[in-house]
Amino acid sequence: MKLDTHAIRYLTGEDWRILTAVEIGSKNHEVVPTALISQISGLRSGSGVNKCISNLAKVGLIARVKNAKYDGYRLTYGGLDYLALNTFSKRKSVYSVGNQIGVGKESDIYVVADETGTQRVLKIHRLGRISFRTVKANRDYLRNRRSGSWMYMSRLAALKEYAFMKILHENGFPVPAPLDQSRHCIVMTLIDAFPLRQILTLASPSTLYAKLMKLVLRFASQGLIHGDFNEFNILVREDTHELVVIDFPQMVSVDHANAKDYFERDVKCIKDFFKRRFRYTADDDGPFWSDVRRVGKLDVLVEASGFSKKQAKELEKYMGEVALLTDNDEAEDAVGDGEGAEDDDADGDGEEEDEEDEEEEVEEVEEEEEVEEEEEEREEEEEEDGEGEEPEGAIEGAKSQ
Repeated sequence: MKLDTHAIRYLTGEDWRILTAVEIGSKNHEVVPTALISQISGLRSGSGVNKCISNLAKVGLIARVKNAKYDGYRLTYGGLDYLALNTFSKRKSVYSVGNQIGVGKESDIYVVADETGTQRVLKIHRLGRISFRTVKANRDYLRNRRSGSWMYMSRLAALKEYAFMKILHENGFPVPAPLDQSRHCIVMTLIDAFPLRQILTLASPSTLYAKLMKLVLRFASQGLIHGDFNEFNILVREDTHELVVIDFPQMVSVDHANAKDYFERDVKCIKDFFKRRFRYTADDDGPFWSDVRRVGKLDVLVEASGFSKKQAKELEKYMGEVALLTDNDEAEDAVGDGEGAEDDDADGDGEEEDEEDEEEEVEEVEEEEEVEEEEEEREEEEEEDGEGEEPEGAIEGAKSQ
C-alpha cells in the first residue's frame, strides 16, 4: 500500500484518541470491541465515539471485521502510518511528506522534510507483503498469520534496524545517520548515492570489489554479519564513489548459529553480481569465514541498547519463514528466465502492478470491510453537530514537496 496522507490534517483530537485506543487494544485483541475502544479513549460512549470510528473507517485507518463474534475494529497499516507520522510531527522529526523514492521487498521509502526544509528519508516497514505475493496458493500459512502479527513484526524490524544503524553510525561505519524511530517507521539522513544495481559500467571493478570484501570483513570483525549484502542494499556516492550500506533487519551476530552460512552468502552475492554485471572475477577466492578476526563487540552493544534476544528470535523466525517461501517462489520463476532478470524493477517499473497484486491478495485473505450502510446513514445525520471543528494533532500540511 502507498502512504496516503491527504486525511491526516483533518483528524480531530478525538479522532486521534480513538485511533490510539484501537492501537492499544490491538495488543490483546485482533478485533478490538467498540466498547473497549470507547473505554480506552476516555471519551463518553455514544454518538461522538461512533462518529470518530466512522470517520477513521471511511479513510481506511481502521476497519470493521465482518462475521466477528462481536462488534469491533482492527488497526490497518494506514492507521499505523498515521500514528507514526503523528509521533514524528510532535518530535519535529517530520513536517512534510514528499514523493516515494523506493519500494523494497517489505518496505516503502519516501522523501520527507523537517520544519527547516531539510530533506530526510522515511522508511516504512511492511512485513507481510512478501507473504501475500509469494504464497498465493498457501492458504494454511496465511490463515496462521494475522494482520496484527505482521504489524508487530514490522515494529520489530524497525526497532532492530534503528538499533543496528545507531551503533554502526556511532562506530564509523558507512551507513545513513538514524534520526528517529516510531512503531514500524524509521527516519534517517538522505544519501546522495545510487544503488549498486543501477551501475552498468566501472572503470575499475577490482577497486570497488576490494572495498566491498573489506567491508564484509570489517562488519564481521566487530561481531556482525549483514545477512543481505547485495547490489540492492549497497549505495555508491555519486561525488566520491564511497560506499553506503543500508537495510539491517536481517543483521546477526557472528555468534549466531548460522553466522558462517550468512557470511558466505554475503560474499557469494557480491562475487556473483560482479561476475554477471562487470564480467569480473577476483584472483583470490576469499574472503573466507576463517579470515574473520573478531576485535569488537558491536553485537553486544546492540542487545544492550534495548533490542532483546527474545525480539530477535521472533523476528528471525518470521524472516526464516519468508526466506523459505521466497526461495521456493524464485526457484519456480527462474525456469526459463534469462540473464539480467534481477534488474527488471531497478527503475520502479511494475510498481503499480505489484501494489495491485498485493491489494488483491489482502482482499482475498483478510476480511476487508466498510461501516454498514445503516450506520453510515445514522452517522451522516449527526455530522451537522461536528461541522466547523478545527483539525488538530496532524502533520501540518502533510503535503507533497
